[in-house]
Amino acid sequence: MKKLIFLLIPIISFAQEDSLKNTSALDYLYPKKDLVFQYQDEWGKGNYKKLIEEFKKQPLDFGDIVFLGNSITAGGKDWSERLNEPNIKNRGIGGDVTEGVLARLDELIYFKPRTVFLLIGINDLWNLTPDNPPAEYVGENILKIAQKIKAGSPKTKIYIQTILPNKRVVLREKIKAVNQIIKTNQTESLYSLIDLYSVFVDDDGLLKNDLSIDETHLNEQGYHAWVKFIQPIFILPKR
Repeated sequence: MKKLIFLLIPIISFAQEDSLKNTSALDYLYPKKDLVFQYQDEWGKGNYKKLIEEFKKQPLDFGDIVFLGNSITAGGKDWSERLNEPNIKNRGIGGDVTEGVLARLDELIYFKPRTVFLLIGINDLWNLTPDNPPAEYVGENILKIAQKIKAGSPKTKIYIQTILPNKRVVLREKIKAVNQIIKTNQTESLYSLIDLYSVFVDDDGLLKNDLSIDETHLNEQGYHAWVKFIQPIFILPKR
């Protein structure tokens, strides 16, 4: 009788894990459809809702590596293939802002990823209208994202990547100000810094022409430069 019980335990545990991944049961982990973020443009709002529904259908797995951010991250597509590393999930959403990322962290916290790579903030700054937030607001939200992940998933290793330079001169100083906040507040217990800005900036403080397709987004050569810069992290011994 004892042997029979022993054989049944793995079957029960697999069934329990499947139930945890039941998509309808996990809907509460994702932002509600009527959620609106002040600094997100109309296209971004629609794309956010669309991608959230896609994420619901393909939730994370426990212990994944997650690339989290906006269209620059999303444009990398299959990060597992780029980095020759299994179990990387792309959670980039075109048009997303820092508040949008804060609103969708419950999924990450629930699945407790091994590592998170965060790149966010350029869309908060993009329009530069009188209603747009100061650099301090964006920087503080980036710190809040790290704090919330760490509070809910203490063993997750967090990398914050500095905001990339842009070809719009008017954004140059704000990007530098946000990045300075990220650098100044780095603590080993909360997050590690990846200074992507230094890889992509030209002598004028703008995004390098040969690494981009427009004012903001990267070409394939740009993604290759990104991968080359962070590749050493994936050579380190796994926990």
